[in-house]
Amino acid sequence: MQILVRNLSRETTEHDVRLQFREYGRVTECTLVLDKETGKSKGFAFVTMPDAEEAKVAIKELNLTMFGGSKIRVKFAGH
Repeated sequence: MQILVRNLSRETTEHDVRLQFREYGRVTECTLVLDKETGKSKGFAFVTMPDAEEAKVAIKELNLTMFGGSKIRVKFAGH
């Protein structure tokens, strides 16, 4: 299940995001979206968790929490 994480601090790394979501289950992919010109974070990422129940718990627990100095928004990506 793919999860969208928004409002990340520009200093947050892909590794930081992966570690945060691993607390709730297995993470098979984590992609921090970078600006093509500057190489810096655009402030959002996609996380893939294969277990839907683990993903639901991660979304519920992490949405609107402080992470890296920013209040993040977490929801299902896509449809």
